[in-house]
Amino acid sequence: MHTTTFDHAKSERFSERLMGYMNGAAVSLMTSIGHRTGLFDAMHGQAPATADEVARYATLHPRYVREWLDCMVTGGVVEYDAVTARYALPDEHAAWLARASAPNNIGVLAQYFPQLGAVEDELVECFHNGGGVPYSSFKRFGEIMAEDSGQSVLSALFVHILPLVPGIEARLEAGIDVLDIGCGRGLALMLMAERYPNSRFTGYDLLEDAIDWATAEARRRGLAHVRFAARDLTHFEQPAAFDLVTAFDAIHDQARPANVLRGVRGALKKGGVFLMQDIAGSSHVHRNMDHPIAPLLYTVSCMHCMTVSLAQGGDGLGTMWGEERAQKMLAEAGFGTIAVHRLPHDIQNCYYVCRP
Repeated sequence: MHTTTFDHAKSERFSERLMGYMNGAAVSLMTSIGHRTGLFDAMHGQAPATADEVARYATLHPRYVREWLDCMVTGGVVEYDAVTARYALPDEHAAWLARASAPNNIGVLAQYFPQLGAVEDELVECFHNGGGVPYSSFKRFGEIMAEDSGQSVLSALFVHILPLVPGIEARLEAGIDVLDIGCGRGLALMLMAERYPNSRFTGYDLLEDAIDWATAEARRRGLAHVRFAARDLTHFEQPAAFDLVTAFDAIHDQARPANVLRGVRGALKKGGVFLMQDIAGSSHVHRNMDHPIAPLLYTVSCMHCMTVSLAQGGDGLGTMWGEERAQKMLAEAGFGTIAVHRLPHDIQNCYYVCRP
């Protein structure tokens, strides 16, 4: 029988780490509430104020605001003067929490925690019985993803992302056919359509509510050269019809990612290019020990990306499929040239420029 000496100091250090996680989780939940209710925005740039004054600025119920403020104080987010009973959000903290701080607003990301927690009961069932939690169980995930991509993709699309493909901007100006896989609410596609009126844009997504929203928004913006369609890409096959195919944080969610990648390869015209944004990380857990948000990404994988794929009877590839596996699957799909890029503003993603 294998025995070891119990290391009490190691146990105590681990206990302290766990308590830190508990406090961090609590602050994350309250950060989401602060973002959704506009409390951070109401406090941004304001002089120190009482709880009642903060509630008045934000037009919220004062008793709830006071409890939220006290969590933020003990969590080190908001500062408090015990003599004057006034609260303040330092500019240095607002730079990461107010909507004006985009694309660096961590309050957007905090919204994932309550959304994921809402499906815990269903997920526990999956641990016992297999299967997955369907997209329909995630009431706000698409909305949060749209806001998240607004920071990571939309703000960098023309300055950083499209320039990764040499010559593509000139081609877009002249007029080409573009497809966005897993387009969600279609914000990136509409942004390109507004900038490049000579090109034609198509967006596919599994979720009909996202497609309905995108279609209505494109109509409102007068973008007649954009179309959206609800489409299950599990067995994606389409004749060569597109000069540029994009996929922003979408491939690893698919039921059959390898099929989708082969379909993308087949959908490209001669000289076409596939631009894929996906999660930065290794396919091997021991190489992710220094990743700044690895626990978050594995959690999102287990509680959303992996399980929605399994709910469709899919592969359950998961968020952290990793750069090594991504390159292997792209090569197997028929892409002969694969260039991988990292952007300084984005610690979460890799950008793959792929050609047949």
